[in-house]
Amino acid sequence: MAATQVCIKSDSLELLVAYYQNPSIELRNRLVNLHTGLVRKIAHQFSHQCTEPYEDLEQIGYFGLIRAIERFNPKQGYAFSSFAVPYIRGEIMHFLRDRSGLVKIPRRWQEVYNQGQKVRRELTITLGRCPTDIELARQLNISVQEWYDSNLAAQNRMALSLDSTMVQNFDCPITLGDILPDFQATNLQQQAEDREQLQGAMSQLEENTRTAVEFVFLKELSRKEAAKKIGISPMTVTRYLQRGKEQLVSLLQPQMVRKGA
Repeated sequence: MAATQVCIKSDSLELLVAYYQNPSIELRNRLVNLHTGLVRKIAHQFSHQCTEPYEDLEQIGYFGLIRAIERFNPKQGYAFSSFAVPYIRGEIMHFLRDRSGLVKIPRRWQEVYNQGQKVRRELTITLGRCPTDIELARQLNISVQEWYDSNLAAQNRMALSLDSTMVQNFDCPITLGDILPDFQATNLQQQAEDREQLQGAMSQLEENTRTAVEFVFLKELSRKEAAKKIGISPMTVTRYLQRGKEQLVSLLQPQMVRKGA
């Protein structure tokens, strides 16, 4: 056994050197065949940590192995297996991240759903038709409600494209993006309407009152600075501000009531 492993490592190193010097698909495929055990070992480790089929994980692992073969430099003096493991693991982890939903669902439901898809295929072949939910639940040894719940959970974890057609009109389909509210645009529109209403109310104030409100509340001057610019006392500015606030509330309140209605 030890002699066999040494022979395999020797063949692997020779092929890696040959591939590094003159890459070819034939050499790459031979290297992949020599290192299938490494991919299978890592795929088995991941298969116990997720609900994805082992066969899928193995196939994805081979992509990582190929990447490692293409990037390995035998002149650097380290073992190929140590170099390849991060590539294989990384490829599988990328695959799992892409497959995972934005909404996490209980592991039990994931297992039921995945097993149900396998049983559905088997029953379709056996029965010659698509099985009913009752038949699937009976085969899985679960209640029909649990089967419904697992399917609903699986559907809810799948992301929808904003370009998905929700309503098909003759001339122009309506997509999901069309019907979703744009909160940023709504807020900007609301702010613009509020500014317009405030400006309308401000224009109805007496000139000195309006000037005092603009200096203190809009330009953020102190009452003393505002008084100096207007040519009145700070006490008078205070009276103008109080009067201005009362008048603005009186002018804007009916508009707020209409919005609420």
